[in-house]
Amino acid sequence: MNSPGKTRPNRRSVQSEATRTVILDAAEQLMLERGYIGASLTAIAADAGVVVQTIYNSVGSKADVLAAVLERGATETVSEAVPARENPRSAQRVPGGPRSATDIIRLLVDWCVETNVRTAALRRVVGQAAGIDADVARLEVRDSARLLHNFSETATALRDRNALRSGLSDHEAAAAIWALAHPQVYRSLVLELDWSLGAYREWLGNMLRAALF
Repeated sequence: MNSPGKTRPNRRSVQSEATRTVILDAAEQLMLERGYIGASLTAIAADAGVVVQTIYNSVGSKADVLAAVLERGATETVSEAVPARENPRSAQRVPGGPRSATDIIRLLVDWCVETNVRTAALRRVVGQAAGIDADVARLEVRDSARLLHNFSETATALRDRNALRSGLSDHEAAAAIWALAHPQVYRSLVLELDWSLGAYREWLGNMLRAALF
């Protein structure tokens, strides 16, 4: 018997989510191996054990598939270093979350490092595809806008703790976080200039504190 107030998951919705997960797993693997162009919907469907129409029904177009894969990578907690309830984006709303501005910066740095490591290869696929697919180019813009919005919530959390430097608006603070924590900065410093993750982490924390406090 179901507990009062609880709704038993619909079997069809559970199956639909499982199918979507299999599709995204196959798409991510193929896009990383073959690039956006090489990973056709036919190939993704074959690897996922579905027909192409199921991809359209479950996720959408090929650009939608890439967007879903990227979003999943950007929102997953890669390790226990960043507990879900302590995600810096929602720090001001989560009971038991970080109490101080220093905690928020620490968690923000952890989250940025984890997310950039997780999504670097996927963002390279997005960057390559954006030049030849208008839908992916729009995805790249939306992704940047999403990051800026997320960091505006972090700025609000810092403002609530009276931590932002005098004269610095929430919008300016969010833009500073966005610029410093942007995936392209990670890519340039770590993947292209061979910084260690430790050096990148320390630099990011120091620069965020200097810019915000």
